[in-house]
Amino acid sequence: MPPIDTATSLENLKLERDAIALYDALATIEQEPRRRAAFERIAGNERRHADIWATKLTEAGAAVPPDPGNPRPRIRVIVLLARLFGTRAVADLVKALEGDEEELYESFRQTAPDVAAIAEDEREHARIWDSLGAESTDRAGGAISVASVARSASDIGQREAWHRAGGRSGTLRAVIFGVSDGLVSNLALVMGVAGAAQENGSIILLTGIAGLLAGAFSMAAGEYISMQSQRELFERQIALERAEMEAMPDEEQAELATVFRAKGFTQAEADMIAARLFEQPDIALDMLVREELGLDPHELGSAWGAALGSFVSFAIGAAIPVIPFVFSNELPAVLVSLAVSLVALFIVGAGVSLLTGRGVLFSGFRQLGIGLGAALVTYLIGSLIGVSVAG
Repeated sequence: MPPIDTATSLENLKLERDAIALYDALATIEQEPRRRAAFERIAGNERRHADIWATKLTEAGAAVPPDPGNPRPRIRVIVLLARLFGTRAVADLVKALEGDEEELYESFRQTAPDVAAIAEDEREHARIWDSLGAESTDRAGGAISVASVARSASDIGQREAWHRAGGRSGTLRAVIFGVSDGLVSNLALVMGVAGAAQENGSIILLTGIAGLLAGAFSMAAGEYISMQSQRELFERQIALERAEMEAMPDEEQAELATVFRAKGFTQAEADMIAARLFEQPDIALDMLVREELGLDPHELGSAWGAALGSFVSFAIGAAIPVIPFVFSNELPAVLVSLAVSLVALFIVGAGVSLLTGRGVLFSGFRQLGIGLGAALVTYLIGSLIGVSVAG
């Protein structure tokens, strides 16, 4: 494998300096001593990593650039979210960063032992985050292990903070893409009508509002039907599994033993575990549903919640191109609508980068380009048709 070049060393030095800035900020924000100490420990590791890359640059005869103290936008956004909502709320986003770094350094494992050590540190950082999430704090301020108070595997899942954060990240994804759908579709609709009826801002406003309501109700109805159908399917599968347990418990117990046998237990151990679980039918059912059906009985989703979320997020996005026409019916309102929508598209794209890990500028301009393309095409079509809607 070729040696690590100067450009790569510079890029990795910047990556580590960003991590230092992130964990220093998290340590400053965090009030709980144990979590603050963990962040300080990770920041120390990141400083050591930065020193490794600085040394490699020096050995290669390259100048080590000064630390500008200005991390990339993704880091600044995570720090802002941590200041607003606490460090637990950004756990998934930070762990995604750690995963990106670990994957990057894995490609250098055979190049240099010190780089392989960095990859191991990144894996340790992920384990530290897991350990932080696996404990809660009692009223006296002491740490309580989730395993010591949980009654079942599903209870552990409910108590572990990073799993709950996963659910929130799913909600964040739905909100971002709901806003994106509303913004792009209604911007295209408004621009198409503006191309055909430039002299009549009232018609453009009416069309924009109609598009907002129609799209929001359509999204909500579709999300409700989809989520409710999925929920009913899952509930039926769980009910069938419960009926099988009642009708033929011996066979179901043998199936559960087979599951544990596949996980590496001996036949005797698997039989003993399955027998013990079947002493508590609810726990046995929970285990069978998870292992055989791949479902979490406690997280089937809310159809009404999904519908409301889709309605609101779509309506927020769809309202942006319409708002300028509320204040003016003149032609400049079209330009203001387009400008405001393009800014909003960039912001939405930047929000997507929090989920995908891509650069803020790349994601922002990609979203802006898609929305602008749709707007220009529909405006051109509207202008060519030239249908008069004023009278």
